[in-house]
Amino acid sequence: MKAKPKATRERTSKEKAKAFTGVQALLLFPSEEDRKATLDLMRRFSAAVRYAYNRLLEGQTREELKRADGLLCTSFRLNTRYADDAILKAQAVLDSARERGEDPRKVVFGGRKLFETLRRRHLSGKPLKELKREWKEKRQGLLYSRGDRTKGGNLNLRLEAEDGALWLRVNLGNGRYAWALVKTSHPNLSALVERVHASLPYNVALSLREGKVYAHFTWEEEAVPLVATKENGVLALDVNSDPYHLALALVSPDGNLRRHLTLSLEEVDRAKNRGTKELLLWKIAHQVISLAEEHGVAIATERLKYLRKSRRGDGSGRAFRGKQHRFAYASLLRKVHSLARKRGVQVVEVNPQDTSTIGMLKYAPQLSLSKDVAAAYVIGRRALGFKERLPRGYERLLRDERFRGHVQGFYASKVQELRAKRAQERNPYLRRRLSREIGRAKRHLALFSSLQGSPGSQREVTDGRNFLGAHPWRVLRAGLFLPLLGREVPRDLSRLKPILFGGAWEGWKGSLGPPPGGGPECANVHFG
Repeated sequence: MKAKPKATRERTSKEKAKAFTGVQALLLFPSEEDRKATLDLMRRFSAAVRYAYNRLLEGQTREELKRADGLLCTSFRLNTRYADDAILKAQAVLDSARERGEDPRKVVFGGRKLFETLRRRHLSGKPLKELKREWKEKRQGLLYSRGDRTKGGNLNLRLEAEDGALWLRVNLGNGRYAWALVKTSHPNLSALVERVHASLPYNVALSLREGKVYAHFTWEEEAVPLVATKENGVLALDVNSDPYHLALALVSPDGNLRRHLTLSLEEVDRAKNRGTKELLLWKIAHQVISLAEEHGVAIATERLKYLRKSRRGDGSGRAFRGKQHRFAYASLLRKVHSLARKRGVQVVEVNPQDTSTIGMLKYAPQLSLSKDVAAAYVIGRRALGFKERLPRGYERLLRDERFRGHVQGFYASKVQELRAKRAQERNPYLRRRLSREIGRAKRHLALFSSLQGSPGSQREVTDGRNFLGAHPWRVLRAGLFLPLLGREVPRDLSRLKPILFGGAWEGWKGSLGPPPGGGPECANVHFG
């Protein structure tokens, strides 16, 4: 039982290493009968994927499921190749759920968000009709067939070039076929046609959107030799929502900062439509890759992660929700990664844990950097294998009992103050926001309460906890920002210099002005 998940992880990581390119096209059916037959096949294939998923959860094997006399083939009227592709899709959904740490039994085919919206039953008329149509298309609008070199391309969904036009032949079973004209102006169309004439394999996935059938053709790209690697250093990048921009840090192999700059994303935010937004993001991705090629370095980014999107009524505020929903973090990183693979630029993904916190606490005051560039610098150093040690000034600060008492008293009074405000607040949304702030203050208080005795030594690194169970960087953030600097995410981090280098804090903890040796007016502040 333990060997199977391990093999699955190894297969998944191997698949992720492959680079694919593709073409998306609209399918036009000259015959309405062919269109209806294709839609019926898509419905049966989608149901087969759900059936295969449930059987995989029960422990059945792929070999058992794809047998010609099995229920997957007989009940859904699929040939063994279609049945095997349905199992492949089901296995991909299962692997994805396990990798994200979700319960595979709670997967909703068609999308949980749509399911929850329909279950609330608060819509009627045209909005409800549109929602049901979208739900039905996502549940029943899938057909997939893998390419096969021995079959001359793709056996079930085969492309045929005739008189300058590209046609898709859909195998309906029992010797019957449906034909559809492939309509697209995709820049990779010529490469796809070349594969058709050369009888090279390509994968085909059909999907249904707004009553129209679309085809997505993909194939594995040849590996491009690396011309820019991390042996020469890395170009680390960090996407930030406020201000909306991309921070770049060029890090040398010895871990030093060579250059830094920012690229504004405000133009992306002002784009009139999605197509314009995509073009602008691609333009920025090209600028990033060109800079990496110029210096011969690899690209370093945070490992792609799920970003929570707030919703109305959760107390987060309209302005904050707007920033979250415009944030093209994952989209831009995907484009940078895709373009880097095609140009032979190595991509190094790192654990995003505490990169912003370390950047703000350590390198922003030390090198007079903005918090965003400092975070990118930490990403670059982590990609090169460097560990971030706790500076001696911060170590002395965490050993200071007066400092810990000051912070604990601050958060204890903060909790009392917020509770009093919540008791008087009648607006339920503002009460919800105050409850979130109370919970945050309690967590910070518990963080300091767990820090007793020595916080560890300078050997403490970002990826672990000290032997007392408290994460020093998070403790420092909770103790320095709001209690001393007055903001959860301060802009002026040069005020931390006296603490960073000496551990002194009492002389300016209540002052509105900068401490000695810090502040924007300080002569030793330099901006690159």
